[in-house]
Amino acid sequence: MSSPKSRKLPVPPQSQLAKLLADKRVLLCVGCGGVGKTTTSAALALAAARMGRRVLCLTIDPAKRLANSLGLEHMTRDETLVSPEVYARAGITVEGSLTVMMLDTKRTFDEIVTRHASSEKAREAILNNKIYQYVSTSLAGTQEYMAMEKLQALRESGTYDLIVLDTPPTANALDFLDAPERMVEAIDSPAMRWFVQAFTGKSVSLGLLGQGSQLVLKAVSKITGAGFLDQLAGFIAAINDLFGGFTERAKRVSEALRGPEVAFVLVTSPEPMAIEEINFFADRLREFAMPRDVYVVNRVHLPPEPLPSDLPAALLGQGLEGDADFQHAVRAAHHEAALLAKRDASHLERLRMDPSDPTPVLRVPAFETDVHDVAGLARVGEALVGPTAP
Repeated sequence: MSSPKSRKLPVPPQSQLAKLLADKRVLLCVGCGGVGKTTTSAALALAAARMGRRVLCLTIDPAKRLANSLGLEHMTRDETLVSPEVYARAGITVEGSLTVMMLDTKRTFDEIVTRHASSEKAREAILNNKIYQYVSTSLAGTQEYMAMEKLQALRESGTYDLIVLDTPPTANALDFLDAPERMVEAIDSPAMRWFVQAFTGKSVSLGLLGQGSQLVLKAVSKITGAGFLDQLAGFIAAINDLFGGFTERAKRVSEALRGPEVAFVLVTSPEPMAIEEINFFADRLREFAMPRDVYVVNRVHLPPEPLPSDLPAALLGQGLEGDADFQHAVRAAHHEAALLAKRDASHLERLRMDPSDPTPVLRVPAFETDVHDVAGLARVGEALVGPTAP
């Protein structure tokens, strides 16, 4: 008689997330703003450090209270190691280490220029160019791309076992996912190639242009001044000098996002708008052949325990002697909690799943207080991955 086939039991979401912390090199927390994404990133980073890993938490725009919760006055643009004394005061043991830093978009762009410029003269020409100074701080998509650049540089340094990235909050997932491709397209666009052919050195060579183009540039120079065109010419020529190394780097960043060492944690709340945005993000991840490793749903109202059949006796057993009005208030609060749990469960049914490979959904309960210290982050971390031990 043939033996029955063994049934594959589902792995709890907490165990799956703990495995990601133990096995991956990069963890990207993605989602819209206001759903607890930054807190989730910090809590996961702390949980991994408690497991014994050397962890860096790289955040984009942290709230001041997150820095305070880690024992820091403010988050800086330098790598800052969280002091062991902070853990001791919280009563937790951390076998590894946790370092935090905030992304500096311009510094990261400057580092790329310094690394890829063909000479010191070329480097200084770019860094001192006014057009570059605008592009490196204000151009749409620069922050998203520089987050990926910084992530890749830190990953290649080998200093950390795990990097947790709190990605920029964005309504359009493509701003983050295709940032490397869009940066390359911007540099290698037909308009850019036209300018490169038109401009030589630091001045405008109108003789290279057709009569119509000359008229356009002359009109622009009357409005902006010749100095603007000189700055633009210098910027175009300098970027052309950088192009080869820059595009190669952007392609490596794009490929790294699809590598086996990277995991995506999709963070949301039970609110319908947040669910719709994370569904959109999940669809884009699927289109880009990137994994959807786990959903984290923050501030979920879980079903309350049933009330005892003899409520007055149960209240007395807890040292509470309530009259009929008090007992009514308890029943009303219990009923409201049950309604909130039912509402959240209904909203979560809107999460779109791939029937052949459903993404695990991990619910973090709505705690009674906000996270304001390391002990609070540790509590969130334990809700996410279970008790952590080296």
